[in-house]
Amino acid sequence: MSLLPTTPRLLLGPGPSPVLPRVLNAMVAPQRSHLDPDMIALLDDIRRRLHGLFNVSAEGIAFAVPGTGSSGLEAAVANVVGEGDAVLCVVTGYFGDRLAQVCERYGATVTRLNGEWGRAIDPAAVQTALEHAAFKVVTIVHAETSTGVLQPVQDVAALARAHGARIIVDAVTSFGAHPVDVDGWGLDVVYSCSQKGVGAPSGFAPIAFNAATRAVAKSRSFYLDLPLLEGYWIKRGYHHTISTPLVYALHEALSLIDEEGMEARSARHARVHGEFVAALAEMGLSLLPPEGERLWTLNTVRIPERVTDEAKVRVALRDTHGIEIGAGLGPLAGKIWRVGLMGAGATSENVQQLIAALKSEIG
Repeated sequence: MSLLPTTPRLLLGPGPSPVLPRVLNAMVAPQRSHLDPDMIALLDDIRRRLHGLFNVSAEGIAFAVPGTGSSGLEAAVANVVGEGDAVLCVVTGYFGDRLAQVCERYGATVTRLNGEWGRAIDPAAVQTALEHAAFKVVTIVHAETSTGVLQPVQDVAALARAHGARIIVDAVTSFGAHPVDVDGWGLDVVYSCSQKGVGAPSGFAPIAFNAATRAVAKSRSFYLDLPLLEGYWIKRGYHHTISTPLVYALHEALSLIDEEGMEARSARHARVHGEFVAALAEMGLSLLPPEGERLWTLNTVRIPERVTDEAKVRVALRDTHGIEIGAGLGPLAGKIWRVGLMGAGATSENVQQLIAALKSEIG
């Protein structure tokens, strides 16, 4: 008896996001080995598209690390952070803290600049921290998935540069939906994932290194070592056996982004986010972050007092209405719902379907 699901479910949680049939269908194309000429052509085209989407020069590099967004996180840290390096980690949520933890595992001396969960960091606080100590690296989460906050990455990156520090940016929940500009914003390393704004299944972590950081990258990790990964993606040498179906899916998802155009895609996400916020307001509901600090892709909905069992509501949405949303993490557990409207999931129809389901469950 097969355990495979037979009924569709609308994925409106923090990820994965819905995958269009065109992307799923690409996965059943004829199999190729990881060094087949057909596969190499696809990898070259993926790199070309990612260079454009990240806006990183030809002297830099953009490709996709095998694994989830967490593999991108570790690849960024492994190639930039060394034993004893002083690292300033901006922590305003669960994933900012995860970045700090990984830096510690690679032997860095980490200083956490803690901010309020649900608010963007004040660049003035970063400026103060950088004036009081010398740091080799600054880390920040562009789109904090646990709080729904969009961080002022451009401002923080400018401060890091002014103080001679490299900056690592987590763009897991922004890439492919919000603008991300490596060279234009002066970012050193940016990583993301394939299953959110990009609109593919999980299994890859798009990542970009600017030219200066690429030139000095080195790692104690074998699997995540940038020069070794370049050896496969560019020089055609064996490093690992890449997943053919996931390459097909990622290529198709990136092709769809190019067809839509990133400007139009960002505008769609902004519009759908606005529709959701307006519909929530009509129900007397609001988001955790203040206006101006909100993600389009991940909406943290304050749970109203009339809801005494928020988990029961989530289960009803899933089992009765076929819609998945996410729970709060850490200090926000039981206080918010996390609603993802990203990639193919960012549509007016999905907002209407979710709002109708919420109204039937909580009034």
